[in-house]
Amino acid sequence: MKLVVAVVQDRDSQRLIEKLVSKGLRSTKLASTGGFLKAGNTTLLIGVEDDQVESALAVIRETCKAREQLVTPVVPAGGGAAESYVPYPIEVVVGGATVFVVDVEKFTRF
Repeated sequence: MKLVVAVVQDRDSQRLIEKLVSKGLRSTKLASTGGFLKAGNTTLLIGVEDDQVESALAVIRETCKAREQLVTPVVPAGGGAAESYVPYPIEVVVGGATVFVVDVEKFTRF
């Protein structure tokens, strides 16, 4: 058995969960926050049998596409010249998914 941990952008999470359910895959949804953009993410814990890993990864790959987005950086903390800092929007790549596949030693449902 494997545990697939997928960190996805909030706007992709509901569609991803629906597609996983349609494939017979269950998940647990955890709210999380990204470290770079400080934006909301969703972390999904997906328990699958070894032969279902590629199916789960395919659903994640087709649902969570990377895209470009304009963001305004936050004012740097602790800097002495914060009053002269003018934040200009920058284009960054968001979306996609960060996925970890981990061996599960034991699984129990109560």
